[in-house]
Amino acid sequence: MRSRLALAVHARLEKRFPEKRLFIRSDTETRFIRLRPSHQLVGWSVATVLVGWTIISTAIMLMDSIGAGNFRAQAQRDQIIYEHRLNALSAERDARAAEAVAAQQRFSAALNQISVMQSELLSTEDQRRELETGLDVVQTTLRNTMQDVKSSRTQLAALMSEDGSPAAGALQSQQADTTVDLLATALAETAAERDKIAADAQFALDNAAESQMELRLLQERNDDIFRQLEDAMTVSVEPLEKMFRAAGMNPDNIISQVRRGYSGSGGPLTPLSFSTRGGAPDPNAERANGILNRLDAINLYRIAAEKAPFDTPVKSSFRFTSGFGQRWGRLHAGTDFAAPIGTPIYSTADGVVTEAGWASGYGRLIKIQHEFGIETRYAHLSAMRVKVGQRVSRGERIGDMGNSGRSTGPHLHYEVRVGGTPVNPMTYIRAGQDVF
Repeated sequence: MRSRLALAVHARLEKRFPEKRLFIRSDTETRFIRLRPSHQLVGWSVATVLVGWTIISTAIMLMDSIGAGNFRAQAQRDQIIYEHRLNALSAERDARAAEAVAAQQRFSAALNQISVMQSELLSTEDQRRELETGLDVVQTTLRNTMQDVKSSRTQLAALMSEDGSPAAGALQSQQADTTVDLLATALAETAAERDKIAADAQFALDNAAESQMELRLLQERNDDIFRQLEDAMTVSVEPLEKMFRAAGMNPDNIISQVRRGYSGSGGPLTPLSFSTRGGAPDPNAERANGILNRLDAINLYRIAAEKAPFDTPVKSSFRFTSGFGQRWGRLHAGTDFAAPIGTPIYSTADGVVTEAGWASGYGRLIKIQHEFGIETRYAHLSAMRVKVGQRVSRGERIGDMGNSGRSTGPHLHYEVRVGGTPVNPMTYIRAGQDVF
């Protein structure tokens, strides 16, 4: 049964792959190699597998390269967009802050002017009351004097009718007329001064009403400026807070640590005070101080962002070959970036180099200690451009990609450790893509 099956298979193979002979001729003899159908089938199968494997592997590499290029280009476009957005918000914030300061100065000047005018108005009103009181006294005195004059004239007429001598009566009448003239002149001057004070008081009241209107318009303008500034602060701070939360970092703790580290360099912005009279706090001062606090928080967030590894270690073309997690039953404690040997490697945050040398399976290894208990590691390098104890900045070139140590090809093994425990580096990189 087996012989018949073998003969049938052989017959089919001979139809598909007829037996061939390959002759090899030399100067002295001729040899040949017999290519049986089974040999041809094996060779054809091997060639087909090799060609298929080549096509599939080439397609996979092209797809990885295209995908990595698109991801990298999109990340760069997003970074440029966010940078432009932050610059525009920063410029708008500065302009609004300048407008708020100028408006507040105008507001303070208007308040001082209104206070002076109110004081003058009160003083004028007191003078008017005093003049009215004095005028009433003069009028009363004048009435009494007129009555005395009438009485004197009556007595004078009686005397003249008795002795016929007008000398004494004329003298008394002349004195009374002189007194009346003096009182009438004083009364006229007092009335004129009273009218002038009343006109000044009315002018002050009219100007006070206009100043109140200008003050109300200025207050509305201040409210609009404060509202725009508060909106700009919210738009600027929220992405930064979201970035730290996405990386598993408490924003309040981060701000406190950065503020303690910079306590000798000026500290937070100085609060404003628009009133020195005491009493209840000024609402405008409270809003302005709230904006200043948000500005201070933005500055502290920016400082913290430079000290945490939110950047990518490779900025040239690369592809991800292995992520963080279990691999072959062991923890792969980092992320691998594959690119040609010599590709620049950059520090992902400000820090101090604690190790730069050969480290067994890591090959050439650089360790950088950052703030907040964070350490980054850069392994399998071909060259190191920093030394132990050197302080580096975010985006500074520290080495070149290589294939040193226990590595299957040129790539960078990048780790992030918090308190000595490995964490996924992509958590920080993805969180930073929304801001940087």
